[in-house]
Amino acid sequence: MKITSILENQNIEKRVAITPEIAKKYLSLGFEVSLSENYASHLGIQDEEYKVLGVSISKNDKDIITNADVIVQLSLLGNDKSSLLKKNQTFVGVLNPYDNEEQINDLVKKQINIFSLELLPRITRAQSMDVLSSQANLAGYKAVVESFANFEKAIPMMMTAAGTIPAAKVLVVGAGVAGLQAIATAKRMGAIVFATDVRMASKEQVESLGGKFLTVEGVENLETEGGYAKEASDEFKKKQEELLSETLKKIDIVICTALIPGKKAPLIIKEDMINHMKAGSIIYDLAAIQGGNTAYTKVNEIVDKDGVKIMGESNILNKLPTSASNLYAKNVFNFVSNLYDKENKKININLDDEIIEKTLIK
Repeated sequence: MKITSILENQNIEKRVAITPEIAKKYLSLGFEVSLSENYASHLGIQDEEYKVLGVSISKNDKDIITNADVIVQLSLLGNDKSSLLKKNQTFVGVLNPYDNEEQINDLVKKQINIFSLELLPRITRAQSMDVLSSQANLAGYKAVVESFANFEKAIPMMMTAAGTIPAAKVLVVGAGVAGLQAIATAKRMGAIVFATDVRMASKEQVESLGGKFLTVEGVENLETEGGYAKEASDEFKKKQEELLSETLKKIDIVICTALIPGKKAPLIIKEDMINHMKAGSIIYDLAAIQGGNTAYTKVNEIVDKDGVKIMGESNILNKLPTSASNLYAKNVFNFVSNLYDKENKKININLDDEIIEKTLIK
């Protein structure tokens, strides 16, 4: 069995799907591993580190793709390389099937086995493969670091002979994996942290990290069976807006992390709320690429609205590509290992396995 990965479009994606540590694991399973030339050199990992393990390095992406049994990537290949994929090959990545429906359907028609890892079920056995959680964890951390770097005041309370500097107040909107890591990071750095989420199950998690959970009176529990947030009612949204409007007047830094899988990000922080925030405040919108949780959000721009800076990037993980690659590669390896029939040395698409059945795009 041959497994391969080629270099992503560096303007969009700096992460890689196979690190030297994981290449060694694939080889020990009996796979042949092929990578494109300078596959991870931008991360300080030279081709020689792969070669000494027994990995094949090639300048010809066409040969790598056409000869592979399994292709692992971060995202879909460009149209020029996607056309090289052929019947019975297995393609694994985070493929955003809601936005890439047409391209994915074309591949399914060619009888290519397409697995999109953001569709993993939230079950215990899938935790080691959970790409969304591993990457969101890093994103939540980095969003806080980026926000603090742009905030022009100290974060922790400081008591000096000249006077006391108060601690910065941080609000985290959405207490999923990214939000919880944002809370933990901001708290460790000395901020006073508040958080809000439509799922009441988040309250205990927020408070365990030292955050203060803001609850809408008469709240309804808006959590799907899979543990994600679902669309709120108009009545809930109105109550949430009132609570946020008052809270934001006192907040220095806001981290927005609210996403609904397969849908445009909910608009939570509206224009009039921002108009009443203090000048010098920062909003970091992790949902920017899906439309944003905040009015005025522009992807890859810092928008200054009367002194309030609104930030959002297309891929914040490009600022942590080595750490993100290490985690992603492990997630993918665990997924491929579950697909691989070691005895017969082949990919076994067992649809009785919930992990395989849920992630396979049919």
